[in-house]
Amino acid sequence: MEDQNYKNHVRYYPPHHFVFYPVVLILTGLCVYFSMQHPEQQLIWLMMGGIILLVAWVSFMLRQHYALMNQDRTVRLEMRLRYYVLTKKRLEEVEHKLSLGQILALRFASDAELPDLVQQAIDKKLSPDQIKQAIKNWQPDYMRV
Repeated sequence: MEDQNYKNHVRYYPPHHFVFYPVVLILTGLCVYFSMQHPEQQLIWLMMGGIILLVAWVSFMLRQHYALMNQDRTVRLEMRLRYYVLTKKRLEEVEHKLSLGQILALRFASDAELPDLVQQAIDKKLSPDQIKQAIKNWQPDYMRV
């Protein structure tokens, strides 16, 4: 497995990204095509295309929402534990100054750089992307959905 870093940390779920979405696009394209080929049934074909797009959107939202909310809670708890082990201070004391996105980005930092990076994120109001770019020793998260 390739080492994870800032440039390749985004994950894809092949059945969803490379099967489901192409099928949705093909079916939607066919609905548009048939609506043009059969003007007398245009409304039916356009409604079918709309239903297909609606099902795809709901599928995407639910898949992402449930999995990511659960993982976000888990990562936040992991970060609290890591921060406490490294600093003997509770992250909760400064956590209100960090957004969830910042906390999620900080998980990629090594133990050596995490406490300083937390403070930089607070002091400089670093965005999650800026935090990720500031990490020198990337710690991969291969379990992320």
